[in-house]
Amino acid sequence: MRLRNIRGAREVIAESPYVVQEAMQSRCLGTWKEIFGNGQPIYVEIGMGKGRFIHTMAKEHPDINYIGIEKYSSVLLRAVQKMEEEDLPNLKFLRMDAEDITKVFAAGEVDRIYLNFSDPWPKDRHAKRRLPSKEFLARYDVILKRDGRLEFKTDNRELFDFAISELVPAGWQPEVVTYDLHGDKLLMQGNVMTEYEEKFSAMGNPIYKYVVYR
Repeated sequence: MRLRNIRGAREVIAESPYVVQEAMQSRCLGTWKEIFGNGQPIYVEIGMGKGRFIHTMAKEHPDINYIGIEKYSSVLLRAVQKMEEEDLPNLKFLRMDAEDITKVFAAGEVDRIYLNFSDPWPKDRHAKRRLPSKEFLARYDVILKRDGRLEFKTDNRELFDFAISELVPAGWQPEVVTYDLHGDKLLMQGNVMTEYEEKFSAMGNPIYKYVVYR
């Protein structure tokens, strides 16, 4: 599906106080607690889309700092507009490619990482671009604390099976694996749905989730 470009989105993003601008990103390495002005844990969502999930999480957990990463200005624009309606001091955005996360987060600086309904990149030659691939797991391993966790949700069974198969070779261990998140009352406690999760679950699609660690 082609992403619709929204005229003026890049300009709005470039001027937004909620977005850490590209020129400043290289200075973020190891300084996120100073950026937020506190020592709270740092949770990162990679591929945040329109920001519903991370905005809700930041609102419900003011004692945690959240950072949303999104590559496309036209998508990030929606999250920025939501912040303009309801400003949250514990939420920041980055417009960047996730391949560069080790350039903006120092070793062990992140407490938790979320991957929600990531692009499946279905062609085999694009496997290394998938966010739960071993290539990306190696990046997460650098920035995540030793007792940190990575959470992944999707409705795509093939992508989920691929993600599971990448864990052990990359040195990761599963803590939670479910092929029916919405059928598990315990796991659904505190579950915040993304736009995609709400849409796909309403269509009857099962939602798959894992929680993993190093």
